[in-house]
Amino acid sequence: MRAGAAAPKPQGPGTNLLSIGQVLARLSPEFPDLSPSKLRFLEERQLVTPSRTESGYRKFSPADLERLRLVLTMQRDYYLPLKVIRSYVDDLDAGREPVLPGGLQVSAAPSMLPGGRKLTREELVRESGATPMLLNDAVSASLIVAGDTFAEESLVILKSLVELQRSGIEPRHLRGFRAAAERELGLIESALIPTARRSDASSRAKALDLAREIAAQLELVRSSLIRSALSRL
Repeated sequence: MRAGAAAPKPQGPGTNLLSIGQVLARLSPEFPDLSPSKLRFLEERQLVTPSRTESGYRKFSPADLERLRLVLTMQRDYYLPLKVIRSYVDDLDAGREPVLPGGLQVSAAPSMLPGGRKLTREELVRESGATPMLLNDAVSASLIVAGDTFAEESLVILKSLVELQRSGIEPRHLRGFRAAAERELGLIESALIPTARRSDASSRAKALDLAREIAAQLELVRSSLIRSALSRL
């Protein structure tokens, strides 16, 4: 067994184990970019530890499948680097109640994580508690992209705008946020150039993870600067 590898899991007669192909069949409808190389990459990062047959084939348990669904959902919906996700799931395994960067809390159950659903304008306004005018102002300030439907992230933003409005902060005060986000994206893209030149699936997965890692570090810098400024008030 290679160094750092997880010990093989018991495979009793009643254990319902899945091959890589079966895992892909179960998860690909939710995560179209999932591939065998990405599964191996997640295993290398110790985010999932499938058992092995005597011939060396990977076999995934139902718990492995749910762990993969959790990790992939957190990547897709929270844009988190694998380092942060690994720390999160380690805390879950230790019986703690971890908190994501920014104070966001999620349930350990994958079904409780925000999904990739689309909301109509009426659903977005109703679920956020916003007024139609606030949504219009958010679109005008380029905080939310206009469309017939809206991504789950728009709901997060609009809920925050509802709270900010109670403190007298309107979307028009935040017009510079979109430009700042685009500048950060430019920094991330520049850092990814060496990795992005390679087109294989493993390199793409590593590039995406690096992008999330850089974004998380930029968020930490921004939060620290704000906290430092607040301490002078």
